[in-house]
Amino acid sequence: MAERAFTQAMGRDEATGGRATVDAPFGKALVEIAEARADIVGLTADLGKYTDILPFRDAFPDRFFNVGMAEQNLVAVAAGLARTGFVPFATTYGVFASRRAFDFIAIACAHSNLPVKIVAGLPGLTTGYGGTHQAIEDTGLMRLIPDLVVIDPCDATEIAAATKAAAAHPGPVYMRLLRGKVPVVFEPEGFDFEIGKARLVREGSDVGFVSTGFMTERALDAAEVLEKRGISAGVLHVPTLKPFDAEAVIRFAGRVEHLVTAENHVVRGGLASLVAETLFDAGMTKRLSRIGLPDRYIECGSVPTLQKRYGLMMDDLVAAATRGRA
Repeated sequence: MAERAFTQAMGRDEATGGRATVDAPFGKALVEIAEARADIVGLTADLGKYTDILPFRDAFPDRFFNVGMAEQNLVAVAAGLARTGFVPFATTYGVFASRRAFDFIAIACAHSNLPVKIVAGLPGLTTGYGGTHQAIEDTGLMRLIPDLVVIDPCDATEIAAATKAAAAHPGPVYMRLLRGKVPVVFEPEGFDFEIGKARLVREGSDVGFVSTGFMTERALDAAEVLEKRGISAGVLHVPTLKPFDAEAVIRFAGRVEHLVTAENHVVRGGLASLVAETLFDAGMTKRLSRIGLPDRYIECGSVPTLQKRYGLMMDDLVAAATRGRA
């Protein structure tokens, strides 16, 4: 019998691409932080199982709060806890945080520069539940909020490191979450994460991928394919979309002939727009191709089918990098 294609429903893991994985890296990292810090608390809006915060609940039941299906209240309660000396990590889906609770994040948290950390599951096309659950425009919305840090980690290693960096940051943070069994792309040993800093993970001279989130894994794979074709491809991973490391992008752009942005997000308002704005502000003219989602609601379906249909696969990066070359 042929294997059936499933939607990326609430209980299914992220696609792994054959790499080693870590189960619930966010939850495990939060437990490690909380063991050393009594001010860390966890909250969720009835999505504990599906946002990997259950390891924290099990380890610290007295510091865990489920506010029910009320995302605005989730953020308001987190803000209240922050005002009384706690550092709350609040988990929900990206669509609910960015759409339903936008004003609460902007005013209750960011306006007062409170240390509330919003951890947002199902970013972009990591679920097949359609437009109601696919957070395809969340980083574009969140980067418009003053003083809010916006992070889109690549893998299990970076999720753990970014969680620790978020806990140490004195202000509010919005972090996209890959959950379940998350691939390991970066080696944990010696890995460091600094908010606001891009990471040059591969040098290149012909084409340069500027990527964020899980698209960096695909950019690295695409660079390997291009190398076999005699094309030198670099990869600049940008996990922090705000504050944005414009200097790193300018340096990287100066080394290559052609830039390709890659993001699990609509191409308007997110990484591609940030790169274009950076080049314009620097007075730099550079050929720029954009890999990302169209400005439309995405239908329901299996995640691999949708990602292929809307051009998020490794082959799409290779095609963008080679298009127009002699």
